Amino acid sequence: MKPSFPASSIQRILITGLLILIQLVWFVLFFTKLAAVASWINILFIVLSFLIVLQLVNKEENPAYKIGWIILIELLPILGGAMYLFFGNQRPSARMRAQFKRNEATFAHLLNENAEPPVGLSPRMRGTAHYVADTGGFPIWQNTDVRYYRVGEEMYADMLEALEKAEHFIFLEYFIIMESSEMWQSILQILERKAAQGVDVRLMYDDLGSVALLPAGYREIMEKKGIRCLAFNPFVPFLSLVMNHRDHRKILCIDGHTAFNGGINLSDEYINRTHPHGHWKDTGVRLIGDAAWNFTIMFLQMWEAFRPGEQDFQRFLPHAFHPDSFLSNGWAQPFGDSPLDNEPLSENIYIDILSQAQDYVYINTPYLAISNEMQTALTTAAKRGVDVRIVTPGIPDKRVVYALTRSYYPPLLQAGVKIYEYTPGFIHAKSYLSDDRIGVVGTINMDYRSLYLHFECGTLLYECDALSDLKADCEDIFSVSREVLLSDCRRDFPHRLFQAVLRVFAPLF
Repeated sequence: MKPSFPASSIQRILITGLLILIQLVWFVLFFTKLAAVASWINILFIVLSFLIVLQLVNKEENPAYKIGWIILIELLPILGGAMYLFFGNQRPSARMRAQFKRNEATFAHLLNENAEPPVGLSPRMRGTAHYVADTGGFPIWQNTDVRYYRVGEEMYADMLEALEKAEHFIFLEYFIIMESSEMWQSILQILERKAAQGVDVRLMYDDLGSVALLPAGYREIMEKKGIRCLAFNPFVPFLSLVMNHRDHRKILCIDGHTAFNGGINLSDEYINRTHPHGHWKDTGVRLIGDAAWNFTIMFLQMWEAFRPGEQDFQRFLPHAFHPDSFLSNGWAQPFGDSPLDNEPLSENIYIDILSQAQDYVYINTPYLAISNEMQTALTTAAKRGVDVRIVTPGIPDKRVVYALTRSYYPPLLQAGVKIYEYTPGFIHAKSYLSDDRIGVVGTINMDYRSLYLHFECGTLLYECDALSDLKADCEDIFSVSREVLLSDCRRDFPHRLFQAVLRVFAPLF
């Protein structure tokens, strides 16, 4: 069954696209004509562009991001400088930062009660846990049962079961919701019923991620059903890189003690009801226990930034509605990453895992567009004798992004990194696993958007039983994937030129 798109959403996209195109044409014509009015204006733009380049060189930003802008400004001294002034701010707007700052101290206090990593962890993993707790603000927990899901349909079944058991609150935060999908409709039926029973049901979705998939005014539709709703960073037809900052998280929290996280959005392809790109390979985890608190706080941080008013956060604690002790299964450390600061938390976690690996690192990612720091970490680990393997899709969902992903293969292969393409279809899983002892499952792709621009989340796992399930899944993935050889990467000159251009400007968008 092909997905149906709401007519109001299609109309919104067409009108928005037309308005953005008009603005883009106006922008180019205005500055081109302005520079042609007088020679001194042209000189002024060139001087301004030079000053912008100086500022970029000394700015605390990712080098690849700076190089992209510098090349654009050098190619188009007039337009390039003007474009940077309008669109070059990589951080969210001052208003958005202020909204999150408002309750920063409150949430920091709620999380810091368990800030110190447990003594039982090895020194290697204690360092990682300390970094995430101290810098990111997300503590590590032990009293948590972790289950790993190797496909979306397995996780979906447990999500429905957990939703049916909800008695106090349900929080959902997703990048994509497909209104006409079987997956969402079955979840929505439960949410409506629970809301009618007095359960506090809240839904948060990314407005751009779901712009073509939900009808206009969906927030109001949900509110009428008793479901409190928030559309994150509403998409408006205005040229601005602020629209780049999306909520890419996928979180389901139930009654404080149960949380789901992974790559699975709320649409049928994620549970293989539809097959737009072959078999959809996705993964996730369920946490039952103390570690669910980190995800509850993540949701509330985002919610309170835009819909403040909560007075009692203690009522959402894991033991508020679960007085009994939880099963203990290793350690879990859910964490969130955001563009609100200059700390690439997710990338640093990945680099830390690579730098400390002794035997192997297995990586699943749908996209590969990495910084020089990440590339160095991957190649250095391989050169140390670590078995580094990366799995990317065999059937892409975006052709241009696929070409960009493949452009990173040659230097990695030359250093000894093994790359596989998932031949049954599209691998949307985002996971790391190293040495049977530490792993990450979450929403974080290995690309600039996830690592620098989006709001993301993941679950760090230390010495959990679930890691053996993740390893078995990785081995199954390798068995059905095609290993890429260096000889496969030979391309003609036009293709190589196209890939080079993509790599230069990928960090900008």
